[in-house]
Amino acid sequence: MTQTRRFHSARVMLAGSALALLAACDEPFDFDLRGNFGNALSTADAARQATAERPAPDNRGIISYPGYQVVVARGGDTVADVANRIGLDAEELAKYNGVRPDDVLRKDEVLALPRRVAEPSPATGAEATGPIQPPSSVDIESIAGGAIDRASAAKVETTELPKTETAKPAQKAEKVQVGIEPIRHKVVRGETAYTISRMYDVSVRALAEWNGLGPDFTIREGQYLLIPVPDTSAPQRKAQPFTTSKPGQGSSTPTPPSASQALPAQKTTPAAQATQPTGAPDLSKSQTRKAQMDMPVNGSIVRDYKKGKNDGIDIAAAPGTPVRAAANGTVAAITTDADQIPILLIKHPDNLLTVYANVDAISVKKGDGVKRGQSIGKIRSGKSNYVHFEVRKGFDAVDPTPYLK
Repeated sequence: MTQTRRFHSARVMLAGSALALLAACDEPFDFDLRGNFGNALSTADAARQATAERPAPDNRGIISYPGYQVVVARGGDTVADVANRIGLDAEELAKYNGVRPDDVLRKDEVLALPRRVAEPSPATGAEATGPIQPPSSVDIESIAGGAIDRASAAKVETTELPKTETAKPAQKAEKVQVGIEPIRHKVVRGETAYTISRMYDVSVRALAEWNGLGPDFTIREGQYLLIPVPDTSAPQRKAQPFTTSKPGQGSSTPTPPSASQALPAQKTTPAAQATQPTGAPDLSKSQTRKAQMDMPVNGSIVRDYKKGKNDGIDIAAAPGTPVRAAANGTVAAITTDADQIPILLIKHPDNLLTVYANVDAISVKKGDGVKRGQSIGKIRSGKSNYVHFEVRKGFDAVDPTPYLK
């Protein structure tokens, strides 16, 4: 999947002594110091987000996903060396990545492939055969699309979710590697590693490790970068125990002056008479959100909408994270597929319909009215730690992004 975003931002120059602040700071270090200028956005939150490790390539350096393939360079490789090793034309590979065939690459630097080569397999040193598959063997788009087609006002019925039955193990001839397909970002003029890390809410160090960037985090126009995916298995930080002292212990409280001598009475007069109400609206109560819909879950988008290939967006988050209604509406249907994967549909004004697939612990039922931001379920546990979200105009899938901005 290729995603190109344009992001214009002023560069901030770092002083040589700035890194010394890292040792004295308990919070994650804000590399470009944006958090130190007034109320400017800080990258500390991005530094806190745990990201998974980049998948290991095969002996050729190939990492394969359903949407694209990349190759990881060895130390001392030129672009021509990499092309010869994987069976591609050196000029074609170089042009696609904005480099020259004789350019020397850094160790672990990533190049995007203009076309697919032979898939990884045990014969090429990989642990599994074929591209890395999504965390669920269920085709979420097909499930949601089928549910929508069955969700007409006259035909949709609500039934109690059947109990999960033990599925018969499928016979697989080959082992398949499972993982989230990362966004592939093409660098445009004016972007830096810092602006891109803020754009996707990841740390610049994780971005560098996934793409083999140098210690100065230099990137080039036309370069493809893999955006690190969240580590849904990261352990939660344990809260520090809070202790309190017993009554009568600890530092003594000084006696206030008013306890020994009352303050003199003061006669005050108002500086001005209160003004009469003008009938103007109270802006503090009338402010509304600009976006037509809210994000259904607080998480990272790991797969974008692509017409004809992905009818919505996939948002990854930790198991148990609440899934919320994107807008006011009425629950139109709750259904499941053959593997008991839940699907929930909410009908909204203007002939809009939202779909939430891969949701657990659904807390609403058909016919319920829901409010924007109301919890309707939770992210499922296990490896499928994401929700598939769609916006439908009638029964046609549309890009959810404009509704969320």
